[in-house]
Amino acid sequence: MKTLVELKNVSKTYKMDDVEVHALKKINMKIKEGEFVSIIGPSGSGKSTLLHLLGCLDKPTEGKMIFDGIDVSKLNDKELSKIRAEKIGFIFQFFNLYPILTAIENVELPMIISEKYKKERRNRAKELLKIVKMEKRAEHLPSQLSGGERQRIAIARALANDPLLILADEPTGNLDSKTGKEIAELFVELNEKGKTIVVVTHMLDIAKYAKRIIYLKDGEIIKEER
Repeated sequence: MKTLVELKNVSKTYKMDDVEVHALKKINMKIKEGEFVSIIGPSGSGKSTLLHLLGCLDKPTEGKMIFDGIDVSKLNDKELSKIRAEKIGFIFQFFNLYPILTAIENVELPMIISEKYKKERRNRAKELLKIVKMEKRAEHLPSQLSGGERQRIAIARALANDPLLILADEPTGNLDSKTGKEIAELFVELNEKGKTIVVVTHMLDIAKYAKRIIYLKDGEIIKEER
């Protein structure tokens, strides 16, 4: 399998007044196309920082990050934004759906930003709603949906531009255990269809749905399991 993302001796340091916070320390890792990876660790372990780097939302202080053959460590904000829009789909703990837009309109939004034609994006949104089993809720507002339904819509939205990588930040953290399991099973289904997925979580029962688990502690990878 082709390597989609590679981090080489990546460190990330934040300055808070006169104090330096070493969020990540010499991280080396690869994510191959078609993998389903979970990143797990306690609060303060560096999970969110690592997610931001993988999502091209930030750049390393030291080291190199290669995404789809491009050294993103050297890109400017505009170039990083283009990669995020075209190649990465994001899923969040609190769904981040627009409350005044219907389910199908929320799914269409990334395609509007990418300037897809109206008919093309509507057809694509309908197709994605079927994949996440939400086609019957297409015209509902987020306030009319359960937490699990909102997350399914958010997953459909993340798939809108057919990204190379899906990043999920605590995607079950705001759901009950039964619904969380259903969302994790949906990730498995998407991965079996070829999607590359990275889930950041503090919940081991959710992490175990992945094919590979990376454990973080104090900004370092302490072990991996398959």
